[in-house]
Amino acid sequence: MLAVTKVTKRTVAVGAAAAALIAGLAGCSTSGGDRGGSGSEPGAQAGKEGVAAPKSAVRLIGDGSTAFTGAQPNLLKPKRLAPGEKPPQFVVFSWDGAGEDSQKLFSRFRAIGKKYDATMTYFLSGVYLLPEEKRALYEPPQHAAGRSDIGFNDVEGIRNTVRELRAAWQDGNEVGTHFNGHFCGKDRGVGTWSVDEWKSEIAQAKSFVKNWKTNAGLASADPLPFDYDKELIGARTPCLEGQENFMRAASELGFRYDTSGVNDQVWPQKKHGLWDVSLQLVPVPGRAFETLTMDYNFLVNQSVTTQGDPAMHKVWGNQMRDGLLRGFERAYNGNRAPMIIGNHFESWNGGVYMDAIEETIATVCVKSDVKCVSFRQLVDWLDAQDPLVLEKMRQLKVGEAPQGGWAQFLAAPPEAAAPPAPKSGR
Repeated sequence: MLAVTKVTKRTVAVGAAAAALIAGLAGCSTSGGDRGGSGSEPGAQAGKEGVAAPKSAVRLIGDGSTAFTGAQPNLLKPKRLAPGEKPPQFVVFSWDGAGEDSQKLFSRFRAIGKKYDATMTYFLSGVYLLPEEKRALYEPPQHAAGRSDIGFNDVEGIRNTVRELRAAWQDGNEVGTHFNGHFCGKDRGVGTWSVDEWKSEIAQAKSFVKNWKTNAGLASADPLPFDYDKELIGARTPCLEGQENFMRAASELGFRYDTSGVNDQVWPQKKHGLWDVSLQLVPVPGRAFETLTMDYNFLVNQSVTTQGDPAMHKVWGNQMRDGLLRGFERAYNGNRAPMIIGNHFESWNGGVYMDAIEETIATVCVKSDVKCVSFRQLVDWLDAQDPLVLEKMRQLKVGEAPQGGWAQFLAAPPEAAAPPAPKSGR
């Protein structure tokens, strides 16, 4: 059960203890040869890996806020595991409410991703592309028009955010959604929304991305280089609330995954036709419980407030880094379940959580068999696998390596259970 607290302009969730295990939870490398272009629409350069479409292939969409520019470069090419092949260790770094402000954390981590050959998922809040003076265009479910718990943006902020989104996509990163107003809690929060209300919220999140030029008065700016109706395939809900009805709505709208829940470090499965790639529980070094793989959840188990004792900042940052690394190692040396990590572009407790994430990326994304990818690339890979192989890997528990090794464990494709014999009638 999740409780909510408002701590900064960007509201995130504080989780309540669930058995003593979760205590205070719930918030909100690959070689270049593995990556190449994808897509089959006109303008894609067939056979040229990682090459963006030529300028002549650009096709503006709507008011020119978005455009089709050909296949996205720098994507992992999914391959089905061969019999006996050890699965890669996937790691997904993702960001809630992605936007570029004066902290310049979006641009910082985009550069870090390029340095370590790590692509990520940026969950954009639609209201970050809506200027304050146009706030009335947002009609949130169960709230008055123009209401948002994380505010809106100004034209310069929109310009900077679009610049980073544009470059991020061209680097091979994914642009998902964190929706709009970030309403949490029992009083008309997203956890109370119906399927139809979620559909409205999703439609508006798309609209703000597809019309940012008109809304911000930036008609001469370059477009975002993707069709958002096709780019948007997944999300994380505010405060990890409302997952059930969101997934029902998303499955009807063609989404492919959700990452709004709490999982153990095991191989994912589908719910409502979507891959459930939710945040995971990892150890908190020096403590007797586990917490979610998100900066805010470490924070609430350390300082509670976002600006705690400066003398403890370094200790807390190291604790988060080491907790993530422990979780990584038990998957890497165990069941190889994809590791899912979520964060916010915030300088809480002196920015130590941002440093912890950078150090984690620098440590894990350079290791053998590790692929640091976006959710899109992870679910592309999952969809390319034999479902029976995935089901067999799901039988491995947290940190459990297959007895006899992977070559023996996946030596031959598993066989589906035979259907029951028909009953003889009289």
